[in-house]
Amino acid sequence: MADARIRVLIVDDVPETRENLKKLLMFEPDIEVVGSAATAEEGIRLARDLQPDVVLLDINLPGMSGIAAVERIMEVAPLTQVVMMSVQSDADYLRRAMLAGARDFLPKPFSADELVATVRRVVRTRRPPAVLPPAGPLGVAAGPGGARGKVVAVYSPKGGVGTTMIAVNLAVALQKPDRKVALIDASLPFGDVGVFLNLQGPRHLADLAQMDEVDPEALTLTMLSHASGLKVLLAPPRPELAEYVTAEAMKRILGLARGLFDILVIDTTTQPSDLTLQILDEADRIVLVVTPDVPTIKNARLFFDVAAQLEYPPQKTLMVLNKADRRFGITAEMVEQALKHPVVAQIPWDETTVLQSINKGSPLVAQRARPIAQALLQLAGRVEEALSAAPEVEEVRRRTGR
Repeated sequence: MADARIRVLIVDDVPETRENLKKLLMFEPDIEVVGSAATAEEGIRLARDLQPDVVLLDINLPGMSGIAAVERIMEVAPLTQVVMMSVQSDADYLRRAMLAGARDFLPKPFSADELVATVRRVVRTRRPPAVLPPAGPLGVAAGPGGARGKVVAVYSPKGGVGTTMIAVNLAVALQKPDRKVALIDASLPFGDVGVFLNLQGPRHLADLAQMDEVDPEALTLTMLSHASGLKVLLAPPRPELAEYVTAEAMKRILGLARGLFDILVIDTTTQPSDLTLQILDEADRIVLVVTPDVPTIKNARLFFDVAAQLEYPPQKTLMVLNKADRRFGITAEMVEQALKHPVVAQIPWDETTVLQSINKGSPLVAQRARPIAQALLQLAGRVEEALSAAPEVEEVRRRTGR
């Protein structure tokens, strides 16, 4: 049906760009270009007259700027979703566009797939302008139900033990229709959450970290949506951008995100940096990933020594034995004895299934019949139980000032 098609208006001062955008969209059966304009003023008039579903608006226009134009478009066509386009993709442009009312941002040049996916996404997630939630007891926005969201940090003091696999599958398992869950990739500088979930996009953690102030609109628009309903904040695509993600920036982002989500799962790096320490301090629960080998157990012992010095209560840490296999000669009981801490879950060794999951970008927990999926779901259950009894972590944080 014609009236079911997504109606798009193009506003760009370059004739070739307007024609190229039309060509990129003309073969999509569910999308129709209903008009085009070379100036902001003309675009505003057409938006008022046509009431399109989506306006593709260049941020740099002669006369009135694209930033000012989007504000006017939202006045004359409040149900229209504006997608800003620009050759400049820095954080300042992204923030200004979102504050003006844009629903997404496409850095030029972009592919046909990126363009079409963005148009469909902004229509699918169409919503009225965001309303800030009321302030919570600690000065941040109150989360669903008025409570601050819980933070779960997935960490290991040794690399190669499967923290990203655990973090991704834990977050997907925790996501439910009546619960808002976000996954943040803070395994810098080489985060792989996007690979594990087959997600990619122009926005990432460093974009938010460079902003002087982060508001709910900026945070939610920087996140990507996974098919499970999970919201994902990707790591920067290039290692040099990781330097923008400081401990102070992470504190600001988590402070806001706690008010928007019930649970935040954070994939961390093994590096003992200020950023990692900030995340561990903020966490209501730390999922410590160990594997049945002597070097990992040795590093885990050092972690528990540091945790004691930082006055983390023992129940803050949930130890998980990944790649569990009795053939390796080290059992969960031996790990518990060596570290004087209980193992709350054992994830069996299944290299083939794990590699297939990573290569396909499909979470393991979707394969519920497999033992490794069942173990991950059991871990999610243990985390849920622990989070329901997590208020003592807040008390420690207030007492220590961290």
